[in-house]
Amino acid sequence: MAVGACRDGRVRLWKIKDGSLVGQLWEGSDDRVQCLDWSPNGVEVAGGSNDGTIRRWNTTTGRQIGPLITESDESVLAIKYSPQGDKFATAGSDDIIRVWSKDGKLLIEIIGHELAVTLLCWSKDGAHIFSSSFDQTIRKWQSIDGKELVVIRGHSNYVRSLCLSPDGSHLVSASNDYSVRIWDLETNQQLGDPLWHDD
Repeated sequence: MAVGACRDGRVRLWKIKDGSLVGQLWEGSDDRVQCLDWSPNGVEVAGGSNDGTIRRWNTTTGRQIGPLITESDESVLAIKYSPQGDKFATAGSDDIIRVWSKDGKLLIEIIGHELAVTLLCWSKDGAHIFSSSFDQTIRKWQSIDGKELVVIRGHSNYVRSLCLSPDGSHLVSASNDYSVRIWDLETNQQLGDPLWHDD
């Protein structure tokens, strides 16, 4: 299965095998849904919208779980469940990372980025959160208290995407500077030369 969102705020579930729509459209916001993430057990999907709201849906019924969460008045650009599925993190145009309990209670706010936060990922043990930002940095935080542990610099434009290797030893980032870079998380240094794109 794959889940996708449209500018009309509706979320849709699709069969990957034949591309067919499963069930009815999921009720969403009146604004564009910017990001989605599956819970580790596949039971729910969380999404963040342009209007600053967060919703969670049951993947079997397509119905919203719990109350609507209002993060801020600015776009939610990133949402990610912890590997344990007991919490999720969100971030967006207001530069703040927020960690929520599974039932939608705000646990902590993490402040440190100077511009919009574009993507989030968790360490396998759930102890750390990695974030990328328009401020051209990648940062590592303690998920329990939001303490900033590392700031990685090297990109010369917005950092748009971020991915942690399966063994947690390396981070891959992509930027508007047309480069993909691999980072060694033991040294927090770039591994090898950047991989360049033409556009």
